[in-house]
Amino acid sequence: MKLTTQAFGKTDIGVVRKNNEDNFGYDTRAGIFVVCDGMGGQAAGEVASKIAVDTVLAYFRQEEKKGSEVLGRQISEVSELANSLAHAIQLANQAIREASAHDGASAGMGCTIVAARVEGDLFSIAHVGDSRIYLIRGGAIQQLTIDHSLVMEQVRRGMITMEEAEHFEMQNVIVRALGSEDSVEADLADLTLEEGDTLLLCSDGLSRYVKDERMMELINGKDLEEACDGLIEAAKAGGSDDNITCLLIHAVQHSWSGRLFRRRGDDKQSST
Repeated sequence: MKLTTQAFGKTDIGVVRKNNEDNFGYDTRAGIFVVCDGMGGQAAGEVASKIAVDTVLAYFRQEEKKGSEVLGRQISEVSELANSLAHAIQLANQAIREASAHDGASAGMGCTIVAARVEGDLFSIAHVGDSRIYLIRGGAIQQLTIDHSLVMEQVRRGMITMEEAEHFEMQNVIVRALGSEDSVEADLADLTLEEGDTLLLCSDGLSRYVKDERMMELINGKDLEEACDGLIEAAKAGGSDDNITCLLIHAVQHSWSGRLFRRRGDDKQSST
């Protein structure tokens, strides 16, 4: 059975911040979906996140023409699909570093990234930082990424429990990001997509303030746009003091009408 995807994303400045440093983009025809959360002084965070999203989208649009640049090592443990995400993220990191070096106002800027590449009934994911990817399948939700954050480092080392981590004072301290070093290592994984699956890519302005079970309630059985609206409002109601971004990808059975008529949101460049 062939699968195709429907997608919808939304970003919101939130109730505290004066500018939105989150950015997202997707192209269902190229099968690429990205969410970034910027960091840096002034407006530098939103510059970094936009550079990252634009670079990754451009990479896969160019890949269709068989002209993509390959940057970084080939990782034998994962698929070509996952390796292509790693290469695109290396290019995004390089682009942010170059922009930062040429503009003093943007010095030190960076961003997190989560990205998914879908091809039929297979998908690969990559992430750097504490933005997340979740899989909603049937009546269950599963977090597919592990935050590159100080608090999760403490959990991994057995210094604190997951319950204690929820109340950790420095929740927003990340230990890996695009733009901080000359090269960056993305965590990669390959998974199988099933009909009815929904992937959620989001910034921590959502994931830190809405419990997993509540996310699933707001997504299951809902129109994608309605679900995004519900997730953002739930984060605000939960006390989110950050920008909030969510991008939903839903797997459906392929139909000939999907090839004849372009669906709304098939080619979403980016949004801040």
